[in-house]
Amino acid sequence: MRKLAILFACLLLTVPVWAGTQDKRNRKQLLQENELLQQRIADLEAQVAAFQADAAEREAIEAELSGENENKISSGMEDYVSTSTDTLLGQWYLHRQSRIPGREQYNMDSVHFTTNVPDSVLMQRLEAMNAFISLPYNETVKNYMILYSEKMPAKMGEMLGLSEYYMPIFEETFRRYNLPLELKYVAIIESALNPRAESRVGAKGMWQFMYKTGLNYGLRIDSFIDERMDPVRSVDAAARYFRDAYRIFGDWPMAISAYNCGSGNVNKAIKRAGGKRDFWSIYEYLPKETRGYVPAMVGAMYAFRYAKEYGLRPDPIAMPTYVDTFHIHQNLHMSQISEVLGIPLDDVRDLNPQYYKDIIPGASGDEILRLPFNYSSPFLEMQDSIYRYKADVLFAEKVQDGRENVNGRPVPTSTNSGQWVYYKVQSGDNLGKIAKKYKTTVKQLKTWNNLKGDMISVGQRLKVGKR
Repeated sequence: MRKLAILFACLLLTVPVWAGTQDKRNRKQLLQENELLQQRIADLEAQVAAFQADAAEREAIEAELSGENENKISSGMEDYVSTSTDTLLGQWYLHRQSRIPGREQYNMDSVHFTTNVPDSVLMQRLEAMNAFISLPYNETVKNYMILYSEKMPAKMGEMLGLSEYYMPIFEETFRRYNLPLELKYVAIIESALNPRAESRVGAKGMWQFMYKTGLNYGLRIDSFIDERMDPVRSVDAAARYFRDAYRIFGDWPMAISAYNCGSGNVNKAIKRAGGKRDFWSIYEYLPKETRGYVPAMVGAMYAFRYAKEYGLRPDPIAMPTYVDTFHIHQNLHMSQISEVLGIPLDDVRDLNPQYYKDIIPGASGDEILRLPFNYSSPFLEMQDSIYRYKADVLFAEKVQDGRENVNGRPVPTSTNSGQWVYYKVQSGDNLGKIAKKYKTTVKQLKTWNNLKGDMISVGQRLKVGKR
């Protein structure tokens, strides 16, 4: 509106003042001036229409950016509840986080870390990073630089190890959208690179999308799939979010802050700061959880860049170096892949965390399966066998009386006839969980399997009923 008022003022200054004076110009001159004035009015109307269209588009983008992120909690040092701890990587996360020194919740608004590294060296290193997204060196930034480089070495080793697999995926995506590669460090602050991370308010995945925001950016969330936990799909959505946020705010630190707390909260901070639109001007008006968000990102960037100087080394992780991608057009269970190819079920799950029920619902559309490269040829050669393997058991339908259906016929649960149905015990299983899954009782499971107690072991085959 301010630009619009300026345009009108400029136009008025160009209008000839005829009132109170005798115009001695001839008719031809007046017609020429009138034509020129009409052209200027037409140009002004076109500019007004363009401003209005741009404003409407910005409002639509801001509404999409906000989503549920207004209620999203900053998760930089937050303990997570994993949506699945059944996989090797899930157990690894849980185990690592339970024993990480320096995992304490620091109050970064009041803590003041000290270091043996002189300020002059820290400033020189920060400048030498030549990052596209940077902040001036001050006590807040310094605190986060020390936090990530010196106060949490075990956690940094874990994240450095995971970054060897995930960061190339992020970089490829940000290059495709012509965005700063430094944005990849946002995932460090959001989730510590845990694809199954879930905050206490429901944000999920490495990029911590809230439910509505994830849907707004095209992520599929249904009974079988949650693409917020897909490393590839979620970073693509994050890239589009960053692109939209930068268009609104024109400043990367502010766009990154909007990713954490929503554009609405950033706009409120701008208003409270008297309209100033730089990060440090709005810093004190941002939600408490968001103030340290961008400085934390700079701290993580610094620690990753100078890891060797601090003796930080990447931990070995159970992720393959090379991965192949397949398009699936039939329903496929991860157990079929695992048991036919001999690939650990945990490995299949870790590469495909978006399928949280172990089922790839290819019958409803084109779905992606990722496998270690060395299993690519066997998968292609044995596809028919894989799809047929235990299909009648693994894709049994539920019927009203609680029993299971195989090809339209209920599965009997008595021991009098039919073949036994077996179940292979997975990590995290117990008898109660298995009994609930197969609509039976713990007592019955013990009877069928001659169990004296409640102890079962991973890999053990249990009778769970007959068909």
